[in-house]
Amino acid sequence: MVKHIVLYTLKEGVDKTDAVKLIASVLEPLVGKIPGLLKMEIRQAYNGMDYALYSEFESKEALTAYATHPLHQEAKTHFFHLLDSRVAADYEV
Repeated sequence: MVKHIVLYTLKEGVDKTDAVKLIASVLEPLVGKIPGLLKMEIRQAYNGMDYALYSEFESKEALTAYATHPLHQEAKTHFFHLLDSRVAADYEV
């Protein structure tokens, strides 16, 4: 299993609460629709970052396939313009 953690900042002036609700509403339902995506949580963060994405994948290959999957690419069109920066880390368990 691979755990994928991403921390994001939003562009200045973006309402954090509304943005996180939007992002969660388009990404979390991808569980069960994209092969190998087992879990997805999006939550508002604090102490320097605006929100955190936590997800679990069956394998490294599943994580790689998720990145370019058409459903993921379509979901990103709803919020990608709101993002300023990101930091990601993946690890196997």
